[in-house]
Amino acid sequence: MKLGIIIYSNDKEIVWNGFRFANFALKNKDTVKIFLLAKGVEYESLDSEQFDIVEQARYFMKNGGIIFACGTCVKLRKFENSEMCPISTMEDLYNIVSESDKMLSF
Repeated sequence: MKLGIIIYSNDKEIVWNGFRFANFALKNKDTVKIFLLAKGVEYESLDSEQFDIVEQARYFMKNGGIIFACGTCVKLRKFENSEMCPISTMEDLYNIVSESDKMLSF
């Protein structure tokens, strides 16, 4: 299955669960793409001892998951383009939605 996930929250537990679910789907041989939108682009700064968000994101990418990040949302926060938060466009989000069998949002 092709799964698209939109993460638009900056609540630590919600973001952590989004990445955990994405990793579970990868383990089940699904194709998974995550699009970070709005406050979701802040995910790296939410990492904590209780919620290992960055570790979950690294595991996701290492195992074939792909992360996209809204370029406008990244720039509004004066963040930089990075491997963990790659600047993307609404066209990328549209493509994820149109090619996915299922979409989820966190």
